[in-house]
Amino acid sequence: MEVKHKNLHTENTSNSAMYGMPPESHDAAYMEAYRKSVQNPVAFWQELGQLLDWDKPWEQVLDNSNPPFTKWYVGGYLNACYNSIDRHILAGRGQQVALIHDSPLTQTVRKVTYQELYDEIILLAGGLAKLGVSKGDRVVIYMPLIPETIIAMLAIVRLGAIHSVVFGGFAARELCSRIEHVEPKLVIAANAGVEPGKVVPYLDILHSAINMSRWKPPQRNIIYMRDEVAKDTLDEQTDMQWSDVQALANPHQPVACVPIEANDPLYILYTSGTTDKPKGVLRTIGGHLVALMYTLKMIYGIKPGDIWWAASDMGWVVGHSYICYGPLCLGATSVMYEGKPDRTPDPGQYFRIIDQHKVNGIFSVPTSFRVIRRADPDISYGRQYSMKSLRAIFIAGEHCDYETKAWIEKTFKVPILNHWWQTETGSAVTATCLGFQQSLEPPMYSTGLPLVGYDIKILRPDGTEAAPLELGRIALKLPLPPGNMATLYRNDELYRKLYFQKFPGYYDTMDAGYKDLTGYVFVTARDDDVINVAGHRLSTSSLEDAVLRHPDVVDVAVFGVPEPTKGQVPLCLYIPVESCKKTDAKLSAEIIKLIRDVVGPIAAFRLITAVNSLPRTRSGKTMRKAMADFARNERVILPATIDDASVFTEIRRALQHLGYAMSAPEPVVAKLLD
Repeated sequence: MEVKHKNLHTENTSNSAMYGMPPESHDAAYMEAYRKSVQNPVAFWQELGQLLDWDKPWEQVLDNSNPPFTKWYVGGYLNACYNSIDRHILAGRGQQVALIHDSPLTQTVRKVTYQELYDEIILLAGGLAKLGVSKGDRVVIYMPLIPETIIAMLAIVRLGAIHSVVFGGFAARELCSRIEHVEPKLVIAANAGVEPGKVVPYLDILHSAINMSRWKPPQRNIIYMRDEVAKDTLDEQTDMQWSDVQALANPHQPVACVPIEANDPLYILYTSGTTDKPKGVLRTIGGHLVALMYTLKMIYGIKPGDIWWAASDMGWVVGHSYICYGPLCLGATSVMYEGKPDRTPDPGQYFRIIDQHKVNGIFSVPTSFRVIRRADPDISYGRQYSMKSLRAIFIAGEHCDYETKAWIEKTFKVPILNHWWQTETGSAVTATCLGFQQSLEPPMYSTGLPLVGYDIKILRPDGTEAAPLELGRIALKLPLPPGNMATLYRNDELYRKLYFQKFPGYYDTMDAGYKDLTGYVFVTARDDDVINVAGHRLSTSSLEDAVLRHPDVVDVAVFGVPEPTKGQVPLCLYIPVESCKKTDAKLSAEIIKLIRDVVGPIAAFRLITAVNSLPRTRSGKTMRKAMADFARNERVILPATIDDASVFTEIRRALQHLGYAMSAPEPVVAKLLD
């Protein structure tokens, strides 16, 4: 039996079409594209391959002879730097702004044109070549969200080398684990990063990481000096200045772009939480760049020359896909925002950036908007700015409750479109596409329709297909379309076992969800976040949505805890609005009643208390599993991506108030295991 929200689904009773496609009631152009992508993927992706400039055309569009190691555009050669930079300059668009770096943390706004990017890239690439970096070499990048990070990425791929960007918030042990696994020829870093109220000493962290690493890069570190942030002295034995490396290049003989076969690596990106067993997603170049150009145009509605803002970091997949490669290959302008939604210096920054830079589209996480709403519910800071340039806001990365979505829509006065994807997929799997005439008001809580190329199935544990509206595991039928990861770096066996063993012939997303009768996909939670209450499966997201209907609640986390009779019951920690005058007991009682009205008594929803903050990763994801394990008195190892580990002091008090975590050991932040 499945228990879900009342009024959760649309009541269209159209039958699903063959091949698992949405019914014909959807936009005709979308249906035609989707049908072609599933039934004749070779013809579909052959045409889209023309979005890029190729040094040598491909010989075979699709090679699926060794699944799941699917290859696209086999035999085709191209270069990512050429497609991102050179071709726009040759087309006479060198003076267009490529990057806008907006940093309230350093009180600077910097605009970099395509020509200026090119000039910096060829100097750095020339210097790297003199240092021996060549095709197939790996280079680790440990830098903040600044244009030089993208310059480093593009200089590396210009030479046919492979970059591995490490999030600047990682400590030395996490950086060390990635250096040991990727074995780079050298590391490119900044001397410092900056966060509200503190400077992050990247240089010291890098030195510590290399000192403890079993792999010693054969070349010195290349350090970009942010003198406006911190004054540092380099160790001449281990470090070189960025400017000195650029000086090695011959400006009169620019380094040419090295053609790369479409199925050769573009980058390695380690998924968050990696400790003793690094899990490096390896992305190949050809299909990925095609997918990024297509999705920017068709999902996000972005055209060459538009202003696009992906509010993320270069250390995450969103930064790779939609701060760097997607917008630059398309010829758009990409905003890089080095700041927070609320305290750099105030909660009006998102509004200022939209107005000041005439932003056309945004990609962010729901948490950013929850932060703004909590800090300034009346938009007293943001009201002074114009939103006229904005066409849509896209949200992903975590579940977005209806109340938050409605608030964003009311505040920014544009469509708020949820979509779903993973680090492993590189771009969206489900979405509402502005490039098609799809409804901009999809069913509540849906993440949209399947993107072209994705044959999405909802599977039961035995591998049979679930009925419409039945909760199950979301799986993607092979072959996967272009842009997905090719394998896990140096671990083909784990790649097979982790993603393809559970459901042969499918990629296991490890997410839970369902499809409605009209083909819309609903991603409810990671499958670990589904609670089994006396045999009834409830998703944490559906319960959180109901809690957030209460006007005095601004944020919430629900997770399962043990209960002798029912097996599991939900436990709720919520954050009240700052203006709330009600006692914890009164507000909790109101929320319990609300859950009974919305979900029903089957939820067994009684364990609830208020907190001031919730544990999240730096990318905004709520750490429900960590709290659930903590409640069960288990040892909790927090990922290095946690934003603030100290919140567990309050989480302990809250859980113990409800009778849980009575003997839980203190959580520890992940360290490299011996």
